[in-house]
Amino acid sequence: MSEITMVLPQYGMGMQDGEIVRWLKAEGERVTEGEILVEVEAAKTTVEVPAPVSGTLVRIVAAEGETIDVRAPMAVISTD
Repeated sequence: MSEITMVLPQYGMGMQDGEIVRWLKAEGERVTEGEILVEVEAAKTTVEVPAPVSGTLVRIVAAEGETIDVRAPMAVISTD
């Protein structure tokens, strides 16, 4: 078992940060690679960020309403 830190991806050269709009999964829930986990507002558009791996969402690092920088940690997923 290992832990993967999910970071905010950069969706364009001008993207510097993003605001966490809504988490679609809660801590402790199972997630599947490619499943949409969180909605982020960046550059006046909302993007859906998928899980990079399958496992359990063990910790949400960036709360709803929080603005974080590109590549900043959003969550931690434990792989089984």
